[in-house]
Amino acid sequence: MKTSKMNKMKQMALAAAVIFATVGTVNAHTPLCSCFDNGDDTITCEGGYSDGSSASGVAVRVESNDGKVLQEGAMDGNSEFTFDRPAGEFSVVFDGGEGHSIVVPGKEIVQ
Repeated sequence: MKTSKMNKMKQMALAAAVIFATVGTVNAHTPLCSCFDNGDDTITCEGGYSDGSSASGVAVRVESNDGKVLQEGAMDGNSEFTFDRPAGEFSVVFDGGEGHSIVVPGKEIVQ
């Protein structure tokens, strides 16, 4: 009987560890991106991940509302991307890969 109880406790502990590891992995690498108007017709976006990881090298696109790519590049070594403000409506796409992308509408970017 003691062996059965110990086996059940081990199974529960293993299940809890697997669940915790899965939840921790899913929530530990959330992409973050915010953009602001520099007041000189340029915009700077800063990116990163919730676990503190750098966004250096992450692709960034500036797109018109119809999906046309207006500008593209990548986050620099400081996890920043600066670009000239386009005329008209646009969005900034922080493309960290599947499940790690963020779209920042241009109308939300203020000084």
